[in-house]
Amino acid sequence: MALNVKLGVSTWLWTSPFRAEEAAGLFEKIATLGYSAVEIAVEDPGLIDIPKVKDALAANRLEAIICGAFGPTRDLTSDDEQLQRTGLAYIEACLDIASALGSRFFAGPMYSAVGKARMVSPAQRTIEWERAVANLRVVCESAANRGLEIALEPLNRFESDLINNVDDVLRLIGDIDHPAAKICLDMFHMNIEEPDPEAAIVKSGEKLIHVQVSENYRGTPGTGNASWDAYRRGLEAIGYQGVVSIESFTPANKELAAAVCIWRNLAESQDAFASDGHVFLKKWITGN
Repeated sequence: MALNVKLGVSTWLWTSPFRAEEAAGLFEKIATLGYSAVEIAVEDPGLIDIPKVKDALAANRLEAIICGAFGPTRDLTSDDEQLQRTGLAYIEACLDIASALGSRFFAGPMYSAVGKARMVSPAQRTIEWERAVANLRVVCESAANRGLEIALEPLNRFESDLINNVDDVLRLIGDIDHPAAKICLDMFHMNIEEPDPEAAIVKSGEKLIHVQVSENYRGTPGTGNASWDAYRRGLEAIGYQGVVSIESFTPANKELAAAVCIWRNLAESQDAFASDGHVFLKKWITGN
């Protein structure tokens, strides 16, 4: 039985930061390649002209998914309260964008800054965990007031010391204790952190509302050693019906360059990455 999902791709594959002026041309390309959804990476909310982006989505019949970029100035666990406030203000802006563009949720590793990976004392870890919980409870209320949810994404150990796997994110959601708190799983991070990706997906269950994919080296789906059959079995077991979206990056990524560490092209071209990836994923969701 084929998975009942839509296929999407991130704007990060081509550009960083995404600007509304790019929407018409980029979205037409994405739709022409066969995708049904576009994952809009919002590095700077000020660059997102809502009417322009909305028109481009409608013209190309694309569903919008809004994802965040959490650099060091947007850290909900920081000792610096100003950085916490900056992070919350950024998330509020992204929630406004998601609402205006008809997205159902806002996704990303919003609990902390990407690249924050240190050895700290148990006492400091508890302090930062409690800050993440308290701040994300506020975020969940803001999301719910807009009819939205949030999709919290675990990152691998080299990019975060707080939330690395499904067990971590389920514990976080349990402590937040708000119905708007849900899960986004990224295959790249799971390839590093999950011994059994199928079991991890099943454990996520109905809380899983978004899936990102790429190869083990962040390359084109189908060209590496990712456990594609296991991922498919897991999604099939929970009846996942959301978007499966390619997330990789242009080497020109600004906000997250130090964390994602992509310094070279991972395919012949970014267009070839998206095109070949779509061909592979179309076969993958049918089980062929």
